[in-house]
This record gives sequence, C-alpha cells and structure tokens, in this order.
Amino acid sequence: MSHPYARLAPEVVLDAIERFGVQCTGGLTPLNSYENRVYLAETDPHPELGTSVVAKFYRPERWTDDAILEEHRYAEELADREIPVVAPRKISGVSLIEHEGFRVAVYPRIRGYAPEIDRPEILAWVGRFLGRIHAVGATSSFHARPRVDVDTLGHGALNRLLETDLLPMEVRTPYEAAARELLTAIEARLQALGPTRHIRLHGDCHVGNILWTADGPYFVDLDDCRSGPAVQDLWMLLSGRSDEMEQQLGHLLGGYRQFHDFDHSELAFIELLRGLRSVHYASWIAGRWSDPAFPRAFPWFGTVRYWEDQAQELRDQLACLDDVLSPAYL
Repeated sequence: MSHPYARLAPEVVLDAIERFGVQCTGGLTPLNSYENRVYLAETDPHPELGTSVVAKFYRPERWTDDAILEEHRYAEELADREIPVVAPRKISGVSLIEHEGFRVAVYPRIRGYAPEIDRPEILAWVGRFLGRIHAVGATSSFHARPRVDVDTLGHGALNRLLETDLLPMEVRTPYEAAARELLTAIEARLQALGPTRHIRLHGDCHVGNILWTADGPYFVDLDDCRSGPAVQDLWMLLSGRSDEMEQQLGHLLGGYRQFHDFDHSELAFIELLRGLRSVHYASWIAGRWSDPAFPRAFPWFGTVRYWEDQAQELRDQLACLDDVLSPAYL
C-alpha cells in the first residue's frame, strides 16, 4: 500500500497553495522536512508575501485540527508581540484548510541561514528572544497540545517501538532492558526533584529550527510546540564538553533573563530530557517507517550495530543522570 504522501503530485500542491489567495507560477521546490511535507512555491508578486511562499502539508493522522490550530494561534500570538516567529497566512480568517485529504497551511518565506551558535553574542541574542517567547508562553496554557513527560516521550514511545518488527531479535532484549532502566531512573529523579512549572514552549528548539537574518534570529517550525519546563527550549542548543555547555548556557541565560525569570533548579532536568529524547527519537523513526522517505534517510536504522549502539547510549545516559550542569557560574 502506498503512503498517503504519494498522492502529493505537483498539481495537488499548487492547487492547495492557490486556495490561500496567491497565484503560483509553477516553480516548486521540496524543502528538507521528514515529519511533514514542505514546499517552496514561486508566486506572482504579492503585497504581503513577495514572490514565494512556503506550504506545509501536515502528516495525516498525527495531529487533530484543534492541536494544529492551537499551534497557529500560538505563532500568531508571538508574531503579534513582534517576536520573530513565522506565523501562517490567513485567508478569510482561516489558517488551515483541507485539500485532497491533507491539512495545509501557507507561510511567508523567510530568507536566512544557520546561526553561528558557538558565538557568545549569538547565544545571548537567541536567549533574549527565547525569554520573550517564554514570557508570552507563560501567560496561558495549551489544551490540545501534548506535554513533556515520561509517559509521552518515554514509556509510550518505547511501547510503540516494541510493537514494530524493526528491532533485530538478538538486540531487542538488551535494548528494552536499557531503555526501561533509564526510564525508571528518570521517573525516580523527577519525583525527587518535585514538580516544576510547565509553560507553552517551542518544543523542538534546536539550531535547525532557527534562521539567522540581517535582523537576528527567526524561529521556525512550531510543529512540536507543547507544554513543559522552560529548559526544554534551551538544552538542545548546547553541545560539546560539560564546561563548554556551561559557558553556552551562561550566554543563553544572560540574554534570557532580561525578559523572563529562569528557575535554576530546572538545570537538573537537562540530562533527563536528553535521555527521553533518545528513546523518543528511535520510536519516531520506527513509527514513520512506512513513509518511503525514512528508509532512504535512515538506511542503518534496522541494523544490529545501530541498536547495539543505541543500547549502549542509553546505558551511558543512565550513568550521567547525576551529571547535571553546575549552576555555580550563574
């Protein structure tokens, strides 16, 4: 059986885009996106959108309409506060349409490049806007979007993975044992740390979702926006040795705290969140395996070596759960 995205012929894509009140010229370029299908379409000159737009075709059956519209409202709320987040275009008050069985949104094109995230001034600049995003995110709550928690990103993800036949039998047991031990330890640590405030987040704030422009950062792709601790939007911007990550986090928070308070106790969540992401990422690939784009992009996914490495990564992560970034420099 072919995947639903096989029905996305160029004429289907162009017809959907033109329903948003723009006239396409025929130029169409697929953009790098695995979860959804995203296209750059050339258009006749438009007073608001210029000569090109970005169209997003949501993965069927992933989100409800309510969840997608909540994403759109969040983006619009941020954009209305002059925060550089790319919000969808509306036509007759509607930002989401259905076309040939797909939910579709259209966005203005933002021209930019990857930020030099290793530069202190860039980290501080990104931190200032993340502080502004979270100041808005803290004023209300999501109702249809998921939360950052062990059940969703951990146990649920692992159970969905184990329901597939993508783990070779010889590594299935050691991988499952490592994952369950890690998730149990994460739960125990979370209970010991106590409750933390959950706010509306970007949810997937890594360097690939930031475009750098002449005016600074633009945050794109709120597809994974959800509720969680503020540090969820910070830790994926850190890399390198522990001392290097401490310095990077210091620069981020130096900008962040100009616009929003940060609870330093959330630093203890970083390694917990890293562990949850490892389990969730493997489950995500497995859950998309029927999409031909995934076997092409991840040909090593079903190999014994991959799963042996993953099991070892989870054991290594278990060993460093107590290795949180020191707040001493803050």
